[in-house]
Order: sequence, then C-alpha cells, then structure tokens
Amino acid sequence: NGSVFGKDQPIILVLLDITPMMGVLDGVLMELQDCALPLLKDVIATDKEEVAFKDLDVAILVGSMPRRDGMERKDLLRANVKIFKCQGAALDKYAKKSVKVIVVGNPANTNCLTAAKSAPSIPKENFSCLTRLDHNRAKAQIALKLGVTSDDVKNVIIWGNHSSTQYPDVNHAKVKLQGKEVGVYEALKNDSWLKGDFITTVQQRGAAVIKARKLSSAMSAAKAICDHVRDIWFGTPEGEFVSMG
Repeated sequence: NGSVFGKDQPIILVLLDITPMMGVLDGVLMELQDCALPLLKDVIATDKEEVAFKDLDVAILVGSMPRRDGMERKDLLRANVKIFKCQGAALDKYAKKSVKVIVVGNPANTNCLTAAKSAPSIPKENFSCLTRLDHNRAKAQIALKLGVTSDDVKNVIIWGNHSSTQYPDVNHAKVKLQGKEVGVYEALKNDSWLKGDFITTVQQRGAAVIKARKLSSAMSAAKAICDHVRDIWFGTPEGEFVSMG
C-alpha cells in the first residue's frame, strides 16, 4: 500500500515457504491478488531458494522454528541455526550484494548473527533484526499514560536482546505536549511507574498478547517490520532515532 517503500514505488513480492505449505501459500497469493493493490506488480510464490533469493533488494526473514512446550532454548537454537545458515548462504549466492536483510524469526539476534556469518560477501551492516515491536510497545505505553498519540513520543531506546531481558530506556525520550517537546520524566512526573511497571509491561507484552489471544502478535509485528524497513530504506526523520537489533 506504499507505507514502506513510498506511494509511487511498484514492488514484486517473493514469498518463500517449505514444500508442505505451498497450498497455504497459494491461498495467500489469491488474497494478495484480490486486494487489487495498485503498487503490487507481481507475486511469486515458491519453495525454491534459487528463485526466492534471486536479485533481492530486501529480504525479510520471518520463518523460524517456534519454541514449543518442553523445548529448551538450546533445542530452539539448534533447529534455527540450520534455517538461517541455509538462508544466509542463499542470500550470499543469489541476492544483490546491496540487499538489506531483516531477521524477524526468534531468537532474532542469534538468527541474525547466523545469517550474517553465512553470507560473507554481503556487508555486515546490511543485516539487522527486529526490536521495533518492543520500541513501538514502549512508545504506545507512554502515549497511553499521557493521553497523547504515539506519534507524539520519540527517541525511546530498546537495549539488549528481543526477549524478556531487554531494557526499554526512556532517558532520552521526548513527548510533544501542547506543541512543545519535553522529556518523558518531566512530562509524566511518575518516576516509580517509569522505573517499574512500564519496564515490566514492555518486557512481558509478547507473553501477555499470547495469553489473551492464544496466538502471538500478528498485526503489531507486521506493522513493526514495515516501520523498520521504511526507516532503513529512507532513513529516520531529523533528530529522531529508532531501535534495531
């Protein structure tokens, strides 16, 4: 719809999935066609890496093995190393050397490292992973508390991994109140909330969504990916910074 690459940039979407899921992918393809999106020139659905990764400008790696009941983190890592080694190697072989790679699949930081290591001919700075969802969650919590829109909050920082050990930092954050920018601490006048419930809410928001919805974040994660890719593509507005892994 133009919210990532601009309102006049036609795009070709290449969708990669594993062979048993090709039927489902065809359903996604039909839906995309039925959206009649003016900027969508073509959609290619494939289970072949040499088709999926050929000449890419941007690769968004959303596929990973989810953690299941009774799985330890090391089991999850073992399964995901295989996926991201393959995808990194495929990027190295088929994609443009200028490709921007965004890793979404968890554990995102480690998966991103694996992909980058497996694509030695692509510059390391072309790889990043998603912490934008945490960033957006932090902005939203502050906006809700102050009764402003999240657009009025800027320069939150997410430190650390995309996990419950992350640290949302508002020491540099600013809020627009009555047309002028003030620091978040000054705006809220509620240090105990900022140092307590605010941090734990952001850290545990993903789990809270799963508990309520019985599924992990979907719309908010997709929006965060769009925000992340747009800021890589166009850069951030003057005087503003965002969080990336």
